[in-house]
Amino acid sequence: MIIKSAKFVTSAVKPSQYPPALLPEIAFAGRSNVGKSTLINAILNRKHLVKTSSTPGRTQLINFFDINDNFTFVDLPGYGYAKVPDNIKKKWGPMIETYILNRKTLKAILVIMDIRRIPRQEEINLIEWLKYIRIPYIPILTKADKLSKSRQIKQKTAIANIFYLQENKLILFSAKSKKGRESIWDAIEEALESNLNYTQK
Repeated sequence: MIIKSAKFVTSAVKPSQYPPALLPEIAFAGRSNVGKSTLINAILNRKHLVKTSSTPGRTQLINFFDINDNFTFVDLPGYGYAKVPDNIKKKWGPMIETYILNRKTLKAILVIMDIRRIPRQEEINLIEWLKYIRIPYIPILTKADKLSKSRQIKQKTAIANIFYLQENKLILFSAKSKKGRESIWDAIEEALESNLNYTQK
């Protein structure tokens, strides 16, 4: 994928604030501090398009980015960080669910996980829910460069078993080496080319 343009469009907390549903959308979901913003910047070859932070839980809005005037990336709030105030955490679930259930242009969700961590119940629940509502998802394991090759293989196998997935369905990614970047784009392009409207029951 050649990225000719990538620009921030708007932030939203409710449907009335979403941009018009004119372009296909790819959303990014993941636990706080798994490297979601870093991954988006890396696959777009941008350093600061999506704000990154060393403090987990900083993304508290749904952020829309126009890519090549052709499709949209949607950065969903990170979840599962204990230090985020309860009143904010309670808003995130409904905010994310409302977007996923009602956005007719949504083509797929990249579910981003840290390869060093065994998935918790939040990740398991998210993927089971996406299966149930028939939203295509692309599981990504970030921070692959933090582990040795043998450890990568071990973790990939363990995580695949948790989700009852074939191991080749999990994409290993490293922002440092760009490992997995092309595989991510292949999966995104396949989702964008789909003519199915998965959000309609």
